[in-house]
Amino acid sequence: MQDQIHIVADSLKGSENFSAVIKYFKTRYELDPVICGPLEECGEDTESKLFFLYLTDKEIKPFLQNHIRKNVDIVILPNDGCKYAIRSYGISKDIFEAVDDGFNEKLLSKMDILLCNGLVVLSSVVIGDMHGLYKLNLEKNTKIGKIKILLEHLKRIRFKSYTLTTAKEQKILTAASGITVVEQSIANERSAISDELSIHDGKLNAFILAPTSLLSYLGYLVSIFFYQRISILALPKSLGYIKTSKLVIESAKPMDYMIDDDLLSSKEIILEVVQDGLSICLGRGLEEKVKSDTNIIEEKDTVKINSLPKGEIGNILINSERLPFFKKAGEEDFKDLFVSLRNSAGFSYIYVTLMILSTLLATTGLFANSTPVVIGAMILSPLMSPIVSLSMGIIRSDRSLLEQSTKTLMTGIVITLLFSSFFTVLIPLHQITSEMQGRLNPNLLDLMVAVFSGIAGAYATAKEEVAKSLAGVAIAVALVPPLSVTGIGIGLGDLDIMYGSFLLFITNLVGIMLSASLTFIVLGYAPVTRAKKGIFFTAVLLVFITIPLVLSFAHIVETSNYLTKLKTITTTKIDSEALTLNIKSLDTKDETIFIEMEVVSNRSLTHIELEQIKSKIQKYFKKRIVLNISMKIIIN
Repeated sequence: MQDQIHIVADSLKGSENFSAVIKYFKTRYELDPVICGPLEECGEDTESKLFFLYLTDKEIKPFLQNHIRKNVDIVILPNDGCKYAIRSYGISKDIFEAVDDGFNEKLLSKMDILLCNGLVVLSSVVIGDMHGLYKLNLEKNTKIGKIKILLEHLKRIRFKSYTLTTAKEQKILTAASGITVVEQSIANERSAISDELSIHDGKLNAFILAPTSLLSYLGYLVSIFFYQRISILALPKSLGYIKTSKLVIESAKPMDYMIDDDLLSSKEIILEVVQDGLSICLGRGLEEKVKSDTNIIEEKDTVKINSLPKGEIGNILINSERLPFFKKAGEEDFKDLFVSLRNSAGFSYIYVTLMILSTLLATTGLFANSTPVVIGAMILSPLMSPIVSLSMGIIRSDRSLLEQSTKTLMTGIVITLLFSSFFTVLIPLHQITSEMQGRLNPNLLDLMVAVFSGIAGAYATAKEEVAKSLAGVAIAVALVPPLSVTGIGIGLGDLDIMYGSFLLFITNLVGIMLSASLTFIVLGYAPVTRAKKGIFFTAVLLVFITIPLVLSFAHIVETSNYLTKLKTITTTKIDSEALTLNIKSLDTKDETIFIEMEVVSNRSLTHIELEQIKSKIQKYFKKRIVLNISMKIIIN
């Protein structure tokens, strides 16, 4: 224990608590402390002294600033005016406990000090609006109350341009709603950051709020308002993060910012950390923290800014009153994607070779009635690539991309029809297999598959990290098999096969084109005003295609309803003899229902008895029915 201690007080010097503290020093420790003001030297030599600060936050800051790098130990005594100091250093709210902690050398710790334009920061620096990352108390709000606050935040987000320069002279130009800078978070401060930030690493931590879409911003707000926890290791896409020893923030216009509760304004904000600048006594609840944080290895600067808006996107956000619903694509995204799409739309011998091989493989699998072989042909086919490129050409009104992708696509279609029909003429098989039959009656379900596949195809093309999913998209949409069935129909001279299978192919083609185009618009690769002409013509074509699909789907629904009714008729009685009825198949044509069924009996039934079975079934249907009955006789 030191022989001489100092109590630093100013505006609180006349309070009852101050008198009680002086008495506590005399009775508990038999010490008569020296009382001085925050700007006084407290004697000739201020080195190696213990200071108890009974000051407000505003009075504590200049005292800390005057004693940086000096060999003094500082103890903060709690009061109503130093809420930031209490939270930042985990000080006990019991003033006598805080005095006792001040004599516990295990609680003394060298603390990094954050300076903002030369001023000491106790808690945080907030520039602009961080929408709840710091200083938001939601514990007493109901869920409905939180939702109301969330909706208010959604309405008022605004962006401003910032230039950030790190200690290593890395310049970052971005647009953001707000920036929060903290040095450490060792106590239970009202912060959504769940990580404990070191008190000895010599680094500040800057969080930049810059959502590029309404969806990403909504995700951020949900994390803040309902979970109230965000980890640096898994930051929301709306947040950027910089860890450095010095950060300079500049803007063309003055920036309003808060140092704790003090509102200031400046065009330039210089934030820097004085490593181990002061020896401060922490609260007793942080003794283990002090032990674990003393041997910190100096960390490298961390810059996580990939999600921050730059260039054109930043300008759009600054000038817009509302966030776009989806993120707009950046210049680099455009460049990389367009190079990829132009390569995909290009005609090459590799493309021709793959089309021929996939067609022959699909046609063989169709005749062999082999699903695995047909799936292999789907994966091998390169037909999806020019369709996705064509979709981009439609929304961008890019004549070169349109012509190139259309030429490649039409070449692929001709190759498939030519080789599949020629293969059919050569092979001595004319039976229509179930693999072929399954592609002759397209309906709305097939259109839905095409739409979802188009979305997946466009998304996988735009996002390099999910491009490996394109094989799955090719399997889902199945472009080559229906086109090969059309070629088989040409080879056999069967118009019904040609019509049904080609309708399925056109359904897939138009469904993919429209949904892929809309997906690219959503991802920000074209404005709606520019894309509306191409989208309109594609949508009109889709409407015409949908008509036979709706009729086909209605037929399926009708058949399904009839089958459901028939499943309730499993047995019947003829002359007190119980018969079992097994429904094999059902089809409808015009006003007639064709039913194929099996009757299980102990004997052969007469024509009159069969007519009785028909009469009983006819009661369930308004349409005329035609029964195709097969007998199964069980002999006991």
